[in-house]
Amino acid sequence: MLHLRLITPSAETDDVVRLIENTVGTTHLVVLPGAARNPAGDVVLCDVAREAGDGLLSALQEFGLDTNGSIAVENIDLSLSKRAAKARAEAPGEGADAVLWEHLADETHEESTLSVTYIAFITLATMIAACGVVLDNAILIVGAMAVGPEFGPLAGVFTSIVQRAPRLALRSLIALLVGFAVAMAATVGFSLFMDAIDLFSMERLEADRPQTAFVYAPDAFSFIVAVLAGAAGTLSLTSAKSGALVGVAISVTTVPAAANAAVALSYGDTGQTWGSTQQLLLNLLGIILAGTATLLTQKWLWSRRRVRRAPVS
Repeated sequence: MLHLRLITPSAETDDVVRLIENTVGTTHLVVLPGAARNPAGDVVLCDVAREAGDGLLSALQEFGLDTNGSIAVENIDLSLSKRAAKARAEAPGEGADAVLWEHLADETHEESTLSVTYIAFITLATMIAACGVVLDNAILIVGAMAVGPEFGPLAGVFTSIVQRAPRLALRSLIALLVGFAVAMAATVGFSLFMDAIDLFSMERLEADRPQTAFVYAPDAFSFIVAVLAGAAGTLSLTSAKSGALVGVAISVTTVPAAANAAVALSYGDTGQTWGSTQQLLLNLLGIILAGTATLLTQKWLWSRRRVRRAPVS
């Protein structure tokens, strides 16, 4: 269930209340006349089944509440109410399958913004992965994957494609490209420092590395893993499930490749540098294609389900 807190101009409150009452899947409607001060107006509270949330939010925006008032949405972790259970049962579809497009756009906007924190995380993740590839240590690779924040901008890219939001696309691409460029440049310097203190060496980089050799040898499986990871990450994002483990799956195809490219570049190994760069670009492409296809499929399936289960007036 979702909890909506609305501030409505007094002249529009009756229309908004009527809309909520006529929306299948809503309950717990509360109206507080004149309670709002900034902006001035009435406060309207209600709960709505997640699967009915996107339609209601779109209708509220048509009233101009996002401009003349306020629309706030919160997830309800627990609701002990027979009315809430009835609302969920009446709403079309399943809550886990519903996509809240406004929530998705807002979340990807925040996660895809180039910031100092984002740069710090992706740089640290790449440096940890650099240690992992030189030592051929799978534990360090997994640790780097857990730190990597690159799924945010990737999600922003394929969300912008589906939603036709060029500003989000530009912001996401800048965060993605600048983030990896800075991280790889910093990791080149980190690799040179580690070599200077005899912790990294050309011999370790060129030695047999059964645990990490995949990061500079792209093949069909690389693209397949990227596609599967992209689909899993998109489903995690749209279904409001925890994305912690999914983030690891996403990073397995990106951060280690970037780290290996940076370390190889510091030693002048153009073969591994180019192979790792190919791996990185191939995986980014696979994730974006899979994410876009997953969102388009969800959008199509959900629209068909809503049409089939729409109540007759």
